[in-house]
Amino acid sequence: MGIRIIKTALAAIAAIYTAVYLGLEPPLGAGILAILGVEVTRMKGLKSAFVRFVASVLGLFFASLIFTLFGFHIWAVAVFILITFPVLSRFQLKDGIVTSSVIVFHLFNRAEVTTDIIGNEILLLFAGLGWATIVNIIYMPKDEHQLSSYRSSIEQSFGIMFQEMAFTLRNPSHIWNGGEILEAYSAIEEGAQRSVRNRENRLWGQEHYWSSYFEMRRQQLESVQQMLVELAFVYQKFPQAVMIADLLDQLSSDVKSDVYEGTVEERLHKLSRSFKAMELPKTRDEFEIRASLLMLLRELERYLSIAKRLKKRKVMLSELQP
Repeated sequence: MGIRIIKTALAAIAAIYTAVYLGLEPPLGAGILAILGVEVTRMKGLKSAFVRFVASVLGLFFASLIFTLFGFHIWAVAVFILITFPVLSRFQLKDGIVTSSVIVFHLFNRAEVTTDIIGNEILLLFAGLGWATIVNIIYMPKDEHQLSSYRSSIEQSFGIMFQEMAFTLRNPSHIWNGGEILEAYSAIEEGAQRSVRNRENRLWGQEHYWSSYFEMRRQQLESVQQMLVELAFVYQKFPQAVMIADLLDQLSSDVKSDVYEGTVEERLHKLSRSFKAMELPKTRDEFEIRASLLMLLRELERYLSIAKRLKKRKVMLSELQP
């Protein structure tokens, strides 16, 4: 049984009891409105309640005019739908169409338009959507533990990817199935979606760390995939490849660090300068392989720059690691 089901049940019962206490008719209508108003996040719940309330009031207004002019006939309901639904969609209120229909059908069932009936329907809206909003605000499940779990999974996958790349540079005949790439991609996407929900559950003090973290990892995974493209052209072992492998070994452990040390970047720059001082390739094969190694090094530099760039956006991003 999910927490949303429990919240929906509590909101519906509270709304029905409130409607009974206030003498509203039908009290079960408040329960239906509460069920429609329960959402997965606090922010979405507030927006949904506002949209549904405004849409219902507008629907009630149009329905009162239509039923007063044409009478309470079944075909008049079709006229209401043809006129009201496009208007609600035009003003970005289509999410309130169902709620509006519930209220209007109550009015149609009464077969008269009076201030008492209109007031009754408005109070039903307050009872149903009000309790849905209260329940939404009071409790939302915490996502921090799950987000941290996604982070650990991603960093473990990245660490293995760098280890496998380093092993391949030392032993070009090594075969790796690349399963960690798919695992990292899945964790990044799921974590990004959950980070949105985590942010929408905060009514104040917005937290941008997680969304920035998963965006950083998404960009870095693209960079790693490009490294693998260059790695595919390294079919012989060269001293330069071993040097890059040592760099990847360090990165495989640094990727799990809570802070950006910058040591890998420093070693990368030194390595780039040493490459320039080395003898030029003597054969075409050596030229092609060393060119791929150089491109791999440039892509590794881009990988590191992604974290640095994202860290500078907010002070709270100081925990982002390479």
